[in-house]
Amino acid sequence: MDELLILVDDKDKPWGKLEKNQVHQLGLLHRAFSVFIFNSKGELLLQQRADNKYHSPGLWTNTCCSHPRFGEELKEAIDRRLREEMGLVCETEFAFSFVYKAEFENGLIEHEFDHVYMGQSNNRPAPNLTEVKNWKYIRLSELENELTTSPEKYSAWLKICFSKLRDHSIKKFTVEAEL
Repeated sequence: MDELLILVDDKDKPWGKLEKNQVHQLGLLHRAFSVFIFNSKGELLLQQRADNKYHSPGLWTNTCCSHPRFGEELKEAIDRRLREEMGLVCETEFAFSFVYKAEFENGLIEHEFDHVYMGQSNNRPAPNLTEVKNWKYIRLSELENELTTSPEKYSAWLKICFSKLRDHSIKKFTVEAEL
């Protein structure tokens, strides 16, 4: 079954729908979300994308990311994908949004109006191995260093939003002494 994505303008106002593969072939701006889950130590849960993902396979990225389906509320989509990808259920709250465009070696284009949500959980992930190759917790200071020394190991969207993530998470989820 085709997955219809929500096409939006630069203010996130919906204007249409289109099948997921077509959206990424044409590079049309569409609604997306990224979820960042921290544990009580202030460490961020990252996932390594499965090797069979349609773009960015094997790269490390945020806890969970995807697109709401046409007709699906953003919060419903976030809860669904967090369960489907990482086997986690946890409360999340909106942090910020950003728009980015990234072209990949396979010719696909991500052009997303990305809504970033954050949450906290100490539950052990139970990832779906068709979605997630591996996972780890990492301190933000360590991730910042890795993004500088080994950027090729990380997704485009994580690198783009990291500074905003750091600024928002310091207020809510991280232990300042560890930064």
